[in-house]
Amino acid sequence: MIQIDDKIVSLDLLTETFCCDLRRCKGICCVEGDSGAPLELDEGDRLEAEYEAYKPYMKPEGIEAVERQGFIVVDADGDYTTPLIDGRECAYSFEENGVTMCAVERAYKEGRTDFVKPVSCHLYPIRVSVFGNGTLGLNYHRWEVCRTAREAGRRYGVPVYRALREPIVRRFGEAFFEALEEAEKFVADAKR
Repeated sequence: MIQIDDKIVSLDLLTETFCCDLRRCKGICCVEGDSGAPLELDEGDRLEAEYEAYKPYMKPEGIEAVERQGFIVVDADGDYTTPLIDGRECAYSFEENGVTMCAVERAYKEGRTDFVKPVSCHLYPIRVSVFGNGTLGLNYHRWEVCRTAREAGRRYGVPVYRALREPIVRRFGEAFFEALEEAEKFVADAKR
């Protein structure tokens, strides 16, 4: 672990590899799991405000789930998460050519909203924890459904944090990403 400002960062973000491979995984991370994607409290308001922008891409079952459960739900652990369709896939998902995609992200890519998607989804496989003193923990979540992404990361030599440059900058800023680059150099030099 290393500390950068108020963040404790797992070295795995610098040393492990990852490169999302939708062609092979088919977006299974939007379907599998025991609760919805983690949400920051303000993201529920954002999802509600932008609903008309992304609703046209959602499955009818997803629309029904949101209208029944709300834009944000509290899971068994007391965390804010996205609602699910029948306790399984994210309500904000849709399928295209056999791949599960995000309706919010599709609306963003088509210029219908400036909300990319929930930050936890954008940052995945980085999971952020908040400690009692307000310090943030950034960890690499290894999930079997992302095996092909780890294989692709090894093939292309892409460290986890570099694969996630855009969401890291979105959530923590450019200076933090640059600090991760410096930390990667430091770790590599220390191994020599």
